[in-house]
Amino acid sequence: MFEGLVETYGVLGLFLAAFISSTIAPGGSEAVLALLILNSDHQPIYLVLIATIGNTLGALTTFYLGHLVSTKYSAKNVNPKYFNKANELIQRYGSVALLLSWLPLLGDVLCLVAGWVRLNIIKSIIFITIGKFARYFLISLMLN
Repeated sequence: MFEGLVETYGVLGLFLAAFISSTIAPGGSEAVLALLILNSDHQPIYLVLIATIGNTLGALTTFYLGHLVSTKYSAKNVNPKYFNKANELIQRYGSVALLLSWLPLLGDVLCLVAGWVRLNIIKSIIFITIGKFARYFLISLMLN
């Protein structure tokens, strides 16, 4: 999906893929990271950091959208399938639940709910970043 993006834009392509993958839109930033680790001259830790920054900023965009939407709509108006599970995790563990923000689908909704319930932004950034970094770092370790 992102191969052309990587060939044309390289590290910027990784950043964009990571950002897009962390919003509500689907993506495969892990594949882009792997492609670059295996086929570029960049150090893996540099690529991990670029992916982490892009993915974290995408998650924070979703966090902000949750904050924004909560002012106009009630939780009754959202799809309960993922929202309720994410809300349960957020209510139980607070910002620490955002360590799971890297998970497909649930991670996006966790960020949305975190913004919706107005979790502390600094704590949220810290836990989102740790979770995103850990995932990308483990991928880079598996490729070396």
